[in-house]
Amino acid sequence: MDRVEVVLEAGCIHAEGPVWDDRAGRLYWTDIESRALWRLDPVTGQSETWTMPEKVCSIAFRRTAGLLIAFETGISFYELESRAEKRIVDVEPDIPVTRLNDGRCDRQGRFIVGGFDPSEKGLSGAYRLDADLSIHRLFGGLSSANSTCFSLDGKTMYYADSPQAAIWAFDYDIDTGVPSHRRVFCDFKDQPGIPDGSVIDAEGCLWNAQWNGARVVRYRPDGSVERVIEVPCRNPTCVAFGGRDLDTLYITTSRLTLSPEEVRKQPLAGALLAVRPGVTGLPEDRFAK
Repeated sequence: MDRVEVVLEAGCIHAEGPVWDDRAGRLYWTDIESRALWRLDPVTGQSETWTMPEKVCSIAFRRTAGLLIAFETGISFYELESRAEKRIVDVEPDIPVTRLNDGRCDRQGRFIVGGFDPSEKGLSGAYRLDADLSIHRLFGGLSSANSTCFSLDGKTMYYADSPQAAIWAFDYDIDTGVPSHRRVFCDFKDQPGIPDGSVIDAEGCLWNAQWNGARVVRYRPDGSVERVIEVPCRNPTCVAFGGRDLDTLYITTSRLTLSPEEVRKQPLAGALLAVRPGVTGLPEDRFAK
């Protein structure tokens, strides 16, 4: 039985986007609605929080040093200790209602990020930031980009637009970074939640946090369900492998849409959770520049 443990009762409004820094042995995640970036040293238990200039929607590590951050309005290099920001590009400046959302580097070190459209009219899109800092729109029609991750060989990209209740798989050209041949990897129409953040483990299986489903699900590469892990709050948001041996699955959670009464009934909403599932993850791919 997979036992879920409470790592930190952080009280986040909308915790998201956990990533493990294998060089320093620390976990980072965001609280989007609080414009906060969190960092945890699981060995000492010490956590730190930084209030940022904008909502922090997703982050990636760089191969050199520092962070690549998808803020709500664009992508920047960021040095956390000095608070120095270098804006690379604004994204969708002509659509002020949207913001950036889920993002991750591909196996070659390009950053893939998608947007969030609260109107659910599909106004946002998915983008690729290359090592030369050029940005390319991959496709549109998105309301809440999520589940960005890549197969072990990097030739399949998994992606979701959460309101459409499915995780897609694309053929992914590792030379050009162009996705094609979109098809349904797993359908959520008969499941209790909708897809939020995902990660691939060392066996090539996909772990997904199911928003409004109170669970994390492991899918085999053929899209079949291998395992379901119940979590003690309705809205898990994303998952990431971490720890010295990459054998801990961290789970971020949210209280964003809960009423005060629901928060009282789900006191761990907004906490950082973890489980040791008996499989390991992979080091997080870093941005190539």
